[in-house]
Amino acid sequence: MRIVVAVFLVVVGIALFVSLQCTAKATSQSQASVAASPYLIERVANNDWLLIDVRSPKEFADGHIPGAVNMPHENINDYLSELEGHKDKPIIIYCRSGRRAKLAMKVLEDLDFSEVMHLEGDMLGWSAAGMTVDRM
Repeated sequence: MRIVVAVFLVVVGIALFVSLQCTAKATSQSQASVAASPYLIERVANNDWLLIDVRSPKEFADGHIPGAVNMPHENINDYLSELEGHKDKPIIIYCRSGRRAKLAMKVLEDLDFSEVMHLEGDMLGWSAAGMTVDRM
């Protein structure tokens, strides 16, 4: 009977450890973010980071962060061939307020893109900070 209890406790312990490791990984990926700053624009301009605006084409045309490319969140899978070269490079994603960005981030993270980050405050935060906005 002691052996059965000991084996049970070991199995439960291993399951708990694995569960905590998976939760920690998921939390760290989903919470990665970048602050609105001139440094962001510099990194994008130097092609060190890819900045993706996942809003609609009309929203993008009305005003977007300099250097951003428009890939609407509902069509993010259509851009995978273009994104393949960025699988292990920083990708910063934003929308108006965060909901669509998180949806697009989840798609890319599920496809093993390793450095997917969220722009803190999204476009609303960027504008509120008085940062530069390009219009088409």
